[in-house]
Amino acid sequence: MKSAGYKNQGFTQLKLIQPKNEVEVSDIGGKKVTPAEELAAHIGETAIIQGSIYKIRKMSGFAFVLIRTREMVIQCIYNEEAEFSLEELQEECCVRAKGRVVKEERSRTGYDFVLRQVEILSRPAEPAPIVINQKRVDTGLEHLLDYRPLTLRNERERASFKIQEGLCRGFRRFLENEQFTEIHSPKIVAEGAEGGANIFRLNYFGKEAFLAQSPQFYKQMMVGVFERVFEIGPVFRAEKHDTSRHLNEYTSVDFEMGYISGFETIMEMETAMLQAAMEELKKTCGKELALLQVKLPEINGIPAIRFREAKKWIAEAYGREIHDPDDFEPEEEKLLCERIQKETGSEFVFVTHYPGKKRPFYAMDSQENPEETLSFDLLFRGLEITTGGQRIHSYEEQVKKMKSRGMNIGNFESYLMMHKYGMPPHGGLGLGLERLTARLLEKDNVRYASLFPRDINRVTP
Repeated sequence: MKSAGYKNQGFTQLKLIQPKNEVEVSDIGGKKVTPAEELAAHIGETAIIQGSIYKIRKMSGFAFVLIRTREMVIQCIYNEEAEFSLEELQEECCVRAKGRVVKEERSRTGYDFVLRQVEILSRPAEPAPIVINQKRVDTGLEHLLDYRPLTLRNERERASFKIQEGLCRGFRRFLENEQFTEIHSPKIVAEGAEGGANIFRLNYFGKEAFLAQSPQFYKQMMVGVFERVFEIGPVFRAEKHDTSRHLNEYTSVDFEMGYISGFETIMEMETAMLQAAMEELKKTCGKELALLQVKLPEINGIPAIRFREAKKWIAEAYGREIHDPDDFEPEEEKLLCERIQKETGSEFVFVTHYPGKKRPFYAMDSQENPEETLSFDLLFRGLEITTGGQRIHSYEEQVKKMKSRGMNIGNFESYLMMHKYGMPPHGGLGLGLERLTARLLEKDNVRYASLFPRDINRVTP
């Protein structure tokens, strides 16, 4: 990185730090470090790479040294060309390595890297407590999470989160192209958006405050400013569930849009957003998709069915008794997705017109049937991943509904301010990123799709 003396106002000890665009120059031979993904273009040349020693396999007369980089694992060859001893290396030490890029069709990259010199940058203090350099980390979920900073170094484990990154990138690009503005709402709030007992309470300088259950209030407010907004960020639910589908902190993909003609507009936008995200994965995550053998869903439109009809349909098709007339049981979600896929080929299904008693106070009621709301859930491969719908935009209607639920209007003055001074018809949704990722990867527990899960039993690492 370049620097220059900065002598203004007598500060002779300061340095002016200037931006750097080129790859860092290595200490070995003064040559630039070549990014691993560019090595294929340098066959026959000498290059320098950097990364961690992933695995050492000693053979007769030579050895394979696998170096893990930010993008991939490079197969390196240790032979008579090396100017160092193989015994100097150990797994998980960080190195810069100089060598020749040679063509090798048997390698999955199409080349090998023949080592000549190695600069050791750091060594592990002790051997790893768990083996991570096999095809899979052969351990249970709890150990996988206990040693997360280590197990995420495994190719398959980290591939899951490159795919999750690809989803977010696809969402962002799509929403930006649709003229949505990205916002960042506060996570310490005065009131919970959903209400109820599943909210974390804080002592906020002697006042009661809460961790945000969703950015709902703020994204609605911002519809009055930007018309279309989105946010990808953490939300918190103090639910005492210990199941494979629940987390107490998860990442929510939210968008809200104004001047809609009905809640179907939101469903259409989500369908297009998911299509765009799947295309993004195909373009940028092919290596990870192949490694994990991910089957991406084909989205040519998503079927929709009303909640009451879906309950009745599943009960009749599978000979099930309806135990909860106002909500789905997890098994019903699985059966509905199974039935929809068989009938239509779609792995997604929208369920619309949920009962008002199961929806929050800001959900707009149906004029046809006031006991139903203009809302929906999106199910994917047997699991609900999205909740959304049209919101109440009239001040009088919102206040009336809140009073009917026994809510203290005075506690929501800042939220109701937007209604009081005019709001367009609007609606939006929240999508659980970990749930979508887990079902995409066909994992049976949402914790596999969370970098560092937070549930009722876990706050570390």
